[in-house]
Amino acid sequence: MSSEKRKAPDAGTVSKRLRDGGEGTPSSALTTVPSTYATGAVVRTSSLAAPIMLLTGHQSEVFSAKFSPDGQNIASASFDRLVFLWNTFGDCKNYNVLRGHKGAVLEVQWSADGRHVYSASSDKTVSVFYRYFVCLPTDATQQVAVWDAETGDRIKKFKGHTSFVHSCAVSRSGHEIAASGGDDNKVFLWDLRQKNAVQNFNDKYQVTSVTFSKDSTTVFSGGIDNEIKAWDLRKPGHISYSMVGHLDTITGLRVSPDGSMLLSNAMDNTVRVWDVKPFAPTSNRLLKVFEGAAHGLEKHLLKPCWSTDGDFIAAGSADRSVIVWDANTRRIVYKLPGHKGCVTEVDWHPKEPVILSASNDKTLFLGEVNPAEVKDLQ
Repeated sequence: MSSEKRKAPDAGTVSKRLRDGGEGTPSSALTTVPSTYATGAVVRTSSLAAPIMLLTGHQSEVFSAKFSPDGQNIASASFDRLVFLWNTFGDCKNYNVLRGHKGAVLEVQWSADGRHVYSASSDKTVSVFYRYFVCLPTDATQQVAVWDAETGDRIKKFKGHTSFVHSCAVSRSGHEIAASGGDDNKVFLWDLRQKNAVQNFNDKYQVTSVTFSKDSTTVFSGGIDNEIKAWDLRKPGHISYSMVGHLDTITGLRVSPDGSMLLSNAMDNTVRVWDVKPFAPTSNRLLKVFEGAAHGLEKHLLKPCWSTDGDFIAAGSADRSVIVWDANTRRIVYKLPGHKGCVTEVDWHPKEPVILSASNDKTLFLGEVNPAEVKDLQ
């Protein structure tokens, strides 16, 4: 099976973020662009300062990383209890560090308008921050907190989860609400206008991943029972349908750009695509199975993504690479090296052919790809 590979990061095509100071302090940047790119010998496909950008600064494993909706910023979450905010372009400056969690930050999300950053943590909390803010600590009493960036005053404090919060998601349409899932077998819904959770769903097993449907009327959850459940928000506690097929724990869920399909990753070493259109047959919604991204013995919660146009899907692998498939043919079109540890999450830039990857090697990579080139190979 043919594939397109990017060069390893020591090949002179890396812009590396160098730390400057103690824990959580913004870094300086050093950009290295080989002369071949300056002379136009290689066709560039993005606005990155170099074809590959290496972002360093976290002091421990990076579990999650996402582009902001406008693609100008990146949020990353780590075992070091911090959330970093970065500029996507230029020298990829680390312009803010969000402190306060007392446990590993397991997932990070942006709101649909890019104003808020949500984070889920093993300290049993979900925190919500304004994009430009001062982060104050939350306590460890199963709370969700909202902080005012201007004054540092606490706006909201929610009580909810009683164990690790593995995942959080934010609605993409309508009024902004958030969902969270954790080891207490619960899925909570949060509204910034309300004091307490507006809904909660009781599962029989630990919940490891949640995401919203495109119209925000359904929350999909996956857990250690290997099933994906569709919770109807218009009927509290009602499961519209379940999707069965994975043979091990669900680690990541993502709805396609057009909202018609759901992407799932699991510890059975498969990535699957499901039909989630409202009137699709409920007996078997499985559309495709993709192989090639291994979970390995570490069993991290690996999170996949769609390309902006829905033509490609990508997932990290325990073999230290990022795997990119053609969503229609299931062919591997890229196997991107560079990381020195398991790749825990990947995200696709909303406007340019750029892939973001996070790893337990404490780093993030930004790498440009050429979708037109690999499509021509078909």
